[in-house]
Amino acid sequence: MEDLTQRQVDILKTIIKEYSETGVAVGSEILEKKYKLGVSPATIRNEMVELAKKSYLKKAHFSSGRVPSAKGFRFYIKHLMKQKELSTTDEVAYKNSIWDERAEAHRLLSQAVKVLSQKTGMLSLITTNYGDLYYSGMANLLTQPEFLDLNLSRSLFGRLDEVTFWERIMTDFSGIEDEIMCVLGEEDFHDATFDACASVWGEFEGKKIKGMVGVVGPKRMYYDLIIPQIKYFSNLIEEIVQEQNL
Repeated sequence: MEDLTQRQVDILKTIIKEYSETGVAVGSEILEKKYKLGVSPATIRNEMVELAKKSYLKKAHFSSGRVPSAKGFRFYIKHLMKQKELSTTDEVAYKNSIWDERAEAHRLLSQAVKVLSQKTGMLSLITTNYGDLYYSGMANLLTQPEFLDLNLSRSLFGRLDEVTFWERIMTDFSGIEDEIMCVLGEEDFHDATFDACASVWGEFEGKKIKGMVGVVGPKRMYYDLIIPQIKYFSNLIEEIVQEQNL
C-alpha cells in the first residue's frame, strides 16, 4: 500500500488510534504494552524510525515519542479509515434544525454554523462567494488541550477576522475532485503555528450563492465521525439553497 509494508501500516494505524485518544506523543513502549502487535519492542522502534524517514510520523516537541504527520493522517483517511454511517435520526435532526430558516440565506447559514458546532463539538465555519464568513463554537476548542496553547488560539481566532485566509482554502478546494477536503496541520495551512490543527470542508452551490462549510479542531480529531457529518450537511445546505433559488 503506497510505500509501506503491512507491518508499518499496522503500526501507523495503532499510533493514530493512540494519539487520537490521548493527544500525547506515542513511544514504542506504550505500543508494546498496550497493543498486541506480535513483534518485539526493538522491531516497533525500528519500524517507527522507518515511518519517520518516510514522513508518516514526526518527532514531537519536548518528547521522545512520535506523532502522525499530515501525510500519516492523509494516508489513514484515504486507505484505512472506515467512515461511521450517519443515522437516520441524526440526518433528520440536522434537517429539522435548519429547515425553518431556509427562505433567507443569511438566516440559514447563521443557523447552520450553530448547529454544526453543537453536533461536532468544534469550531464551525461557512464562507461564501460574497465574502461572508459565519462561525460558531469558539469555546468548544478550549476544551481541547491543543488550544490551551495561547499562541495557537490567538492566531486561529485572529484568522476569524481575515476572510481572505478562508477564501484561499476555498480556492484550494476548487482545484480538487474530492467531495470533502481535509486541511491538515502546518503542511496545508502553510503556517507552523497551526501544526496541531486540522479542518474538514464540504462545498455547496445554489443559483447565486456558493460556499463551503466545515469545522476546525485538533489534527487528531475523529475523522471517521466528522467527515460523514460534513458530507451530509454540505449536501443538505446545497439541496436547500437550490430549492429556494438562493
